[in-house]
Amino acid sequence: MLIRTCSKLILILSSVSVMAEYRVYQYMVSPRFQARKPSSVLVTSTLDPTSYISYHGGQAALRVNLLKTWTCKGHTGRKSVCQDPMAKLVTGKTLRE
Repeated sequence: MLIRTCSKLILILSSVSVMAEYRVYQYMVSPRFQARKPSSVLVTSTLDPTSYISYHGGQAALRVNLLKTWTCKGHTGRKSVCQDPMAKLVTGKTLRE
């Protein structure tokens, strides 16, 4: 009985300390057909390159160039993505989004 109680307590305490993280991607997105405006757009997304292309029309519609990627700590629900850590290093201060 004591072992079962201790194992449950350890399980509960270990699950509380778990932190989530997610990856952010920054792309330069341009249409395959140059008749569309604007010609290129800087996009920051949590979708990986393959998912982003599939979700937004496929290889025939978009050209996506991955510029950089970074990880953010915490839960993704209803929050904007965290700031690029390289931007903090370059400017020396935190930028507000």
